Amino acid sequence: MGGYTVPGEGHASTFRHVPKYRYPAQFEGGEKELLARIEELLLRGGYVLGEEVAEFEQRLAGYLGAAHTVGVNSGTDALILTLDALGVGPGDEVVTVANSFHATAQAIARRGATPVYVDCRDDDFLMDLDRLPEAFTERTRAVILVHMFGKAADVPRAARLCRDAGVTLVEDCAQAIGARSHGVRVGTASAAGCWSFAPSKNLAAAGDAGAVSVRDDELAERLRLLRHFGQPHQNDHRLLGYNSRLDTLQALVLLHKLDRLDTWNARRAALAATYRERLAPLPLRFQQPGEEGEHVYHLFQVRTETEAARDGLLDHLTASGVDAVVRYPVPLPHQPALDGPAARRHDFPVAEDLSRQTLCLPIRPDLDAAELAHVCDTVGGYFTTGAP
Repeated sequence: MGGYTVPGEGHASTFRHVPKYRYPAQFEGGEKELLARIEELLLRGGYVLGEEVAEFEQRLAGYLGAAHTVGVNSGTDALILTLDALGVGPGDEVVTVANSFHATAQAIARRGATPVYVDCRDDDFLMDLDRLPEAFTERTRAVILVHMFGKAADVPRAARLCRDAGVTLVEDCAQAIGARSHGVRVGTASAAGCWSFAPSKNLAAAGDAGAVSVRDDELAERLRLLRHFGQPHQNDHRLLGYNSRLDTLQALVLLHKLDRLDTWNARRAALAATYRERLAPLPLRFQQPGEEGEHVYHLFQVRTETEAARDGLLDHLTASGVDAVVRYPVPLPHQPALDGPAARRHDFPVAEDLSRQTLCLPIRPDLDAAELAHVCDTVGGYFTTGAP
């Protein structure tokens, strides 16, 4: 596959390391204020469900346009507690997409329910909603619609399909905070939106953290009980709950960053546009971005024509100091922990192809022009030197 060039080829940038994450950049310009608030919290106390948790929940709800948000320990717990609050359990089936992070299906299995998988689309890498109805059975209780890599799925259409089937729609929004589906923030037009604020996310805590956004008052109250041992007050346990509370210190970190989120997401979108422009001459495909605001680029996926080309490109990037990574190399139905008859009920050829042909390029908001040029020149150099 020789003969491909990238604009600027022949002006190779100086070898450098281009990391996936650069955490200090997320605090520049306000770190002293944040550290002062952390010090005050440590000396004051209020470590568990402190006032900053309530403040973050309120501000996040305002940002999303949600009636309620409930802070929990992680994005995985957000999914598990949501399914519990909805009454999902043994004997039930929950439908989700075949290519996602393990926690999406793990949460279903942890509730004793059975994950059922739908293939994804070839263009936007999201759940193929044309195939969703065929996954429904009399045991289906819910659908977890995943906004993969930061791209919003078609929430209104998924909601209509679920409503017609008498099934509850839940959104896994872990990678897509700030994205919009048909002009509406994801996580607000379904029974629940489940959020992760792990350090890699667009809105990142300094450790694990998560939340659930909901419209229904009773569901929100049930989630608040479930996260705190099932108790509205000390030693008054109304439900069999969990210990899954958003840490007050993490709420402080998230409060510090929330106002910058839209700026960071806009920067990610600009970087993605530059990547697509610079890499357009190469034998690569990209996740369809959709309309403006539909993609917040938690990850920037490139797709090669073959598995050999993907693996070779990954090795070449890594050797050149670029922290490229494969997300996700094994479709969920092929994971040993999730194996079973339901995992093989439907085929998923697109998800299998994506698992063999895609990798992610660095797309931090602070990625500078020299770093981006180095990544593009390195990708171009691979294909101009005889990639398989």
